[in-house]
Amino acid sequence: MKLYFANTSPYARKARMVVHEKGLGARVEEVFQNPFEESPELVAANPLKRVPALLTDEGRSIFDSPVICAYLDALSADVPLIPAGDARWPVLTGEAMTDGILDAAFAIVMERRRPEAQQSPMWFERWQGGIDRALDVIEADLAPFEGPVSIAQIGLGCALGYLDFRLADLTWRPGRARLAEWYEGFAARPSMIATEPPVS
Repeated sequence: MKLYFANTSPYARKARMVVHEKGLGARVEEVFQNPFEESPELVAANPLKRVPALLTDEGRSIFDSPVICAYLDALSADVPLIPAGDARWPVLTGEAMTDGILDAAFAIVMERRRPEAQQSPMWFERWQGGIDRALDVIEADLAPFEGPVSIAQIGLGCALGYLDFRLADLTWRPGRARLAEWYEGFAARPSMIATEPPVS
């Protein structure tokens, strides 16, 4: 299998972390792609030209990080990241919450790259508000992000890591001591260290 990724993409980081956590390194070849450059290989794997994209051994294209992560998780019963039964729904809801944080953070990053006169304070406020509300909810109830490693935990680790990487000025830690402590522990996981984005 080939997993197309960019080393600064938090969505691709989720998929790469699943590869690490599931012990699939021997089965999945990670192929770097810059989605802002021409790449027929990436377009063939995902016509949206976005990472991550997974090309299976059978030639099937699978894309968008939640779908790729679910597919990779299903390849092995070892270290289940999406539990069965009723425990499944809090984990998937937690993943959706962290994906929403990522979506808002990525939107802020992209908006800041536009000429300042074209940037929208209204959208900045809306995106920042969504991030703050979601983090406050998680701070108040960390239960969906505790216990055996799950896709919700991976999503939260990637979201907080991305805030530190691209939006350090948003300072998400004040007033969220429990979440900051959780992240400090989770950031030490080998899968987090192995997929850390480059400094520059």
